Amino acid sequence: MTAIKYEHIKTCKQSGARLGKVHTPHGTFETPIFMPVGTLATVKTMSPEDLKQMNAQIILSNTYHLWLRPGEDIVEEAGGIHRFMNWDRPVLTDSGGFQVFSLSDLRHITEEGVHFRNHLSGEKLFLTPEKSMQIQNALGPDIMMAFDECPPYPAEHTYMKASVERTSRWAERCMKAHARPEDQGLFGIVQGGEYEDLRRQSAEDLVSLDFPGYAIGGLSVGEPKNVMNEVLEYTTPWLPKDKPRYLMGVGSADSLIDGAIRGIDMFDCVLPTRIARNGTLMTSTGRLVVRNAAYARDFRPIDEACDCHVCQNHSRAYIRHLIKCNETLGLRLCSYHNLHFLLNLMEQVRQAIRDDRLLDFRTEFFETYGFNKADAKNF
Repeated sequence: MTAIKYEHIKTCKQSGARLGKVHTPHGTFETPIFMPVGTLATVKTMSPEDLKQMNAQIILSNTYHLWLRPGEDIVEEAGGIHRFMNWDRPVLTDSGGFQVFSLSDLRHITEEGVHFRNHLSGEKLFLTPEKSMQIQNALGPDIMMAFDECPPYPAEHTYMKASVERTSRWAERCMKAHARPEDQGLFGIVQGGEYEDLRRQSAEDLVSLDFPGYAIGGLSVGEPKNVMNEVLEYTTPWLPKDKPRYLMGVGSADSLIDGAIRGIDMFDCVLPTRIARNGTLMTSTGRLVVRNAAYARDFRPIDEACDCHVCQNHSRAYIRHLIKCNETLGLRLCSYHNLHFLLNLMEQVRQAIRDDRLLDFRTEFFETYGFNKADAKNF
């Protein structure tokens, strides 16, 4: 028995996008889906009740950060991450690999694992595939990620090939070390940069291990959007049709739609809450920087087409005032709206798949959102 099961509902006749459901020990979520990021067992400024109100069906948390604070042993003692943070819906944890490679300038990769320094204290640490599994087993999420190397972009083919081969060996070690396959699903992560042959090699290696789901890593790291789309087009066909596909670290509205068209089921990103803390808001007509002086006497809602409680109750002028005064409520209202916007966007994507019109929806959305005509027509 596997802890994670993908149920295919429909394929969009117009675009080929997939509508489905993923069944987990803590409930079922619909796909394609966006997952809010709760790095330290909290989505910044949001309560669990807020997340349920906006219909967040699954959230992501971070193995590396929870390992450092408060420690996986404390989370385990509390009854696991669901009880620790009072969230009874599905949770996914990443492996810690991205943070090791992005936060630490002093790191040394060996076949055994990665030596690096704690970005908070400077303490020397060593993370291996086995240690990542031990931490995630203790945290208790529904979905865990295999420990992988996150190579820089761009990288030479020779380096990337060695990295892919190491990641495949680490994935096999993760499978062997995973102690709770009956109630935690482990996903493999396909790497390979922009190289088609290496993406295929990575996908074939991981599919041979028969993971219950597969992620595509190493994208949204500085490459042009057209390169990301090309990589997805030649990578997803190598992944099983009966298992979920997860594009890691992607959260812009255009990339969510384009990813769904290319067969992706799951997305996550800190983008909506990160830009919210700077007063940048996602709206149906494009981004709005509410801290700008132009909104000081603008008493309209953030987005007149939005039905979230922020837009129903607060004006741009009021939210600008809060942001300018560094009031926490301003950060909270902006974060709520942005998360609601992306979750609602994915509901619209799912409906467009049901109606066999996702390409038409994409064109309409791009034109309204403010992309130029070339972007709207570029597939």
